[in-house]
This record gives sequence, structure tokens and C-alpha cells, in this order.
Amino acid sequence: QVQLVESGGDSVQAGGSLKLSCAASGYTYSIMGWFRQVPGKEREGVAVILNGTPRYYSDSVKGRFTISRDNAKNTVYLQMNSLKPEDTAIYYCAARRFTYVGPGYIPRTSEFPYWGQGTQVTVSS
Repeated sequence: QVQLVESGGDSVQAGGSLKLSCAASGYTYSIMGWFRQVPGKEREGVAVILNGTPRYYSDSVKGRFTISRDNAKNTVYLQMNSLKPEDTAIYYCAARRFTYVGPGYIPRTSEFPYWGQGTQVTVSS
């Protein structure tokens, strides 16, 4: 049975850092990603990694967030630096089997069948 378990969410001051973790069990997925959602808005893609290579960062997090993966632990991470109040959201880990990810790729929630329960990140000014 597939299970994704996120951890690392917390409340921090603007400018601070957090590192989110997502441990996967049941299968090793080629593509894993982080999405986030605030009340009243659609869930949006933040970062996606294909095997060990980052393939997507949203414009709003480029240069501040880094996605990485430890295949031995079947865990994907999201290092978040220089956090801003607008980064406040529930962050979700997602996984899917391999597909081609080329230039211009934008992740969509509908293409990821497996999801974690979410972890809250709150950034105060």
C-alpha cells in the first residue's frame, strides 16, 4: 500500500528556514513533488524532482527553495529558505510513476495519484 508521510511543517518568522520531509513507502516513485494550498485557492505545484534531478520550481520559490531526494531512504525533501508570509500554506507531497518531463513542464494535481496528508507551514511577518 502506498503511503506518503510529510513532516517538518512549523511556524517561523519571515526570513527563516524550514526543511520538509516526505517519506514514501510501498513503492519507489520516479517523480515526486511538493504542492501547496491556501484556503480558497487551488493547490499549486511548488517543486518536482525526477529521480534525482529537480525538474520544476514555481517562479515564486525559485532561488529560495530546493527539492532533493534520498533514494536509500525513499524520502524527498524541500529546503525552504528566505521564507515569506505568502509561503504560508499546507504543503503536500505527491508521487507518480515515470513520465516524460521536458522543458516547460508544469505539474498538475490531476497527474499525481498519490498524496500525503499535508503539513502546515506558517510564516509570520
